[in-house]
Amino acid sequence: MPAAGGHRSAVPEVTFCAAPIAATGDGLQHGAMPTPRRLFEPLNLAALLTLGAVAFSMRYYDPARQTAAWLLLGAFAAGFLSRSLWPPRLRRVEHVVIVTLPVIALALIAVDPKPGTAPVLLVIWVAVAFSDWSPRVATVALIVVDTVYYLILKYIAGFGAPLMSVLIFAGFQAFAALCMHYARSAERTRDALSRVNADLLATRALLADSARDAERLRVARELHDVAGHKLTAMRLNLRALVDEPAFADNPQLRIAEQLSGELLGDIRNVVQALRDSGGLDLATALRALAAPMPRPRLRLTIADDVRVSDPAIAEAVLRLVQEALTNAAKHADADTLDVALHREGARLHVTIEDDGRVRDGWREGNGIAGMRERLAGLQGRVRLARNASGAMRIDAELPA
Repeated sequence: MPAAGGHRSAVPEVTFCAAPIAATGDGLQHGAMPTPRRLFEPLNLAALLTLGAVAFSMRYYDPARQTAAWLLLGAFAAGFLSRSLWPPRLRRVEHVVIVTLPVIALALIAVDPKPGTAPVLLVIWVAVAFSDWSPRVATVALIVVDTVYYLILKYIAGFGAPLMSVLIFAGFQAFAALCMHYARSAERTRDALSRVNADLLATRALLADSARDAERLRVARELHDVAGHKLTAMRLNLRALVDEPAFADNPQLRIAEQLSGELLGDIRNVVQALRDSGGLDLATALRALAAPMPRPRLRLTIADDVRVSDPAIAEAVLRLVQEALTNAAKHADADTLDVALHREGARLHVTIEDDGRVRDGWREGNGIAGMRERLAGLQGRVRLARNASGAMRIDAELPA
């Protein structure tokens, strides 16, 4: 749709990064957003190769235990791959699966520990745990799992040196944990840079529009004060010459006087057109702000009569939508954010609504408090409430 001010500036390219996979715990006001995973991401491909190697080694299993081993391996593979098929809002179910995976792997080790390939499934699980859980929680879980693994080797398998086997696989687990930890940190940094880049591009779009409006106003003043003044003086002089008896019959003077009047009228129309600014291009700025976020998707509706020429008002709308995008992705697991701008008299109304679900016991954080303070400083106000479907609805109004 056309921008708020009628401009058609292209949204700068800010979607060069792949969808981030770094996630953060609940309760943070800002941070990386949980995003849908892809079935054929590198971690999955590496895990599939490892599962294939474990499956190949099952020919060395005790024939009486192969059926149980195949069932356990199939359950592990199904649980692991299911993470890539569920939407992000099912994160609680995903945590249950991550807890179940080491149990399945340990059961497979207990079925027949002699081939010695099943413990590599714990390395896969460590990569999953450190990609979804905090390092502290994942480390505690790893210690518990390796302790159970040691007990299985010592009391079920009867290994003579179970600690050595545990330490060997612990080294692989530590390597996988460190790789996933640093990959997650890099993705968080990339996500943060992407959001900052979008913020800068959106602000730049508003500043560029504001500079263009200021330049148009300056040119309009120059045309009115300089060219208009001199054309008026020239026309008065031409009219005085036409009224002289000696030049009364001179057609060239009459034509020059007529053209000067038409030129003066044209300049006045140009000045008026330059002063009639269409406002700042809010649509381009808002879309640039939402571009790097894989979710929620921004659906923007701006009424034709919305004109925002004050940079402070435009900046407030920009920050309002920015905060709503972050909260909708992190706290409501929303897929779509609807933003509508319309005028009612001398007030600009902004309505923001997502399709997620607000958690019970939610409270306003620093971002919402800053939003209220920003709007209050501009003689505006904001109201937050749940809609009929349990999603967040934000109603704000500012001077138009």
